[in-house]
Amino acid sequence: MTDSLVLLHPGGADPSAFGPQYDALADFALHAPHRVDQAPQDHTEMAHDTIAFLERTGPAHLLGCSDGATIALLTAVLRPDLVHRLVVVCGVFHHDGWDPATELTPMHRRSPALTETDLGTLPNRTLIMIGDDDEVRLEHATAMYRALPNAELAVVPGTSHGLLHEKPVLCNAMIVDFLASDPVETYAPIRRRM
Repeated sequence: MTDSLVLLHPGGADPSAFGPQYDALADFALHAPHRVDQAPQDHTEMAHDTIAFLERTGPAHLLGCSDGATIALLTAVLRPDLVHRLVVVCGVFHHDGWDPATELTPMHRRSPALTETDLGTLPNRTLIMIGDDDEVRLEHATAMYRALPNAELAVVPGTSHGLLHEKPVLCNAMIVDFLASDPVETYAPIRRRM
């Protein structure tokens, strides 16, 4: 049976934002719902829309980018039973995770507002991906990695908030490996040795 994978696109975009990923992800049963971001809707309301979608289609892996990543993360926190593995690309768990130089909409100044304690309840295996020159602060991505009990972190060198387009071959390889393979046993773990 083929695993289902739901792609959650960035704000102000549509599912074509994942154009460089479609061929690499062809072994999955792909779902790419189009989301229209409308004020005063916030990330939590959009996560509830995703939950309703998953209740109709069944549990799946989630891959979200930017706003889509935040929606994927919130979906998993609210309903971990509907999410297999989770890929968070350039997303924040709290609105203070954006770099101060980033121009933010009113929604991004107040949403999301998860805490590290909230993240600590999430059992799902999660890959966090961020560009080394991203709109999301590296410290925020590291805090997310440390708070999630089953997380892996990838800082993609030489990329920005558009890393899926800037280095698609590298990003696609990491995403497919994460979704299709079990974790490797590491030689000198610190965080995962418990």
